[in-house]
Amino acid sequence: MEKIRRIAVLTSGGDSPGMNAAIRAIVRTAGHYGIEAYGIKNGYSGLMNGEFELMNSKSVAEILQRGGTMLYTARSKEFMTDEGFHRALMVLETFKIDGLIVIGGDGSMRGAAKLTDSGVAAIGVPGTIDNDLPYTDSTIGFDTAVNTAVSAIGNLRDTSSSHGMVSIVELMGRNCGDIALFAGIASGGDIILVPNEEYDEMEICRKVIDGKNRGKHHCLIVVAEGASISGNELKKTIVEHTGMECRVTILGHVQRGGSPTATDRIIASRMGQYAVEVLMAGRTGRAVGIAKGELIDMDITEALEVKRGPREDLIKLGKILAE
Repeated sequence: MEKIRRIAVLTSGGDSPGMNAAIRAIVRTAGHYGIEAYGIKNGYSGLMNGEFELMNSKSVAEILQRGGTMLYTARSKEFMTDEGFHRALMVLETFKIDGLIVIGGDGSMRGAAKLTDSGVAAIGVPGTIDNDLPYTDSTIGFDTAVNTAVSAIGNLRDTSSSHGMVSIVELMGRNCGDIALFAGIASGGDIILVPNEEYDEMEICRKVIDGKNRGKHHCLIVVAEGASISGNELKKTIVEHTGMECRVTILGHVQRGGSPTATDRIIASRMGQYAVEVLMAGRTGRAVGIAKGELIDMDITEALEVKRGPREDLIKLGKILAE
């Protein structure tokens, strides 16, 4: 592959804490090796519209600790049309971009894979709070989202124990229950409901009553987005069958914001540097990640096909600790 002289980076899909750290690492690593770096505003939409900005070390100063993404982000259905995709290719050619780094989740990675199939030297960096890209042990933003959830649940625990009520907390994660599972265990959840598991509502009600009979003054139930029952549906059943006071808190997009944890800052920085160096080594169409503490890269299409089974060990741990 010819020497990389000019690269671009964009963030796409939902924002996640640590994206800025990755952008910073990409721009500064590029500068270290004498490579020009462009930031593309507003994801694939900005790519189609030529929203390019030449960046340098100063451009990414003071962003390491900031949540969100300084490049902004957007979801673009137009990019996946033949006309929109062709326009994106023409813009990359116009700016003479030798390599494109895409930071985002599953949909963003699929866009990078499509660009690779058309001859673009593209690299995917996993940026999503959901942790739903199984080829990597962790995605950028996941650790921060879990810590945000744990903090919020701690506040809810104070009031639910004061009132002796059932507190149901519904967390994000799409079809992956990792945020709920990790936050539920870390918060001492009495019941944790995750996707791809079937639950008996009457059994849940019995657990709530059994806990009360054992002297527990309150009950904490953590529900993952994508679970077989929603928080509000479960509340209705619990009130009808136990008579206990019950409140539902849907944490929502607060989980996507906030200053990234040290863990997210570090893995984002490592992945950003590595993405540039993978391009420099002539490897394209790759998804970078982390496995057992070590940086990895693999074919982006193969990475998107990796499946993760249920986290039986953590599900079991959550049940044991709630006894």
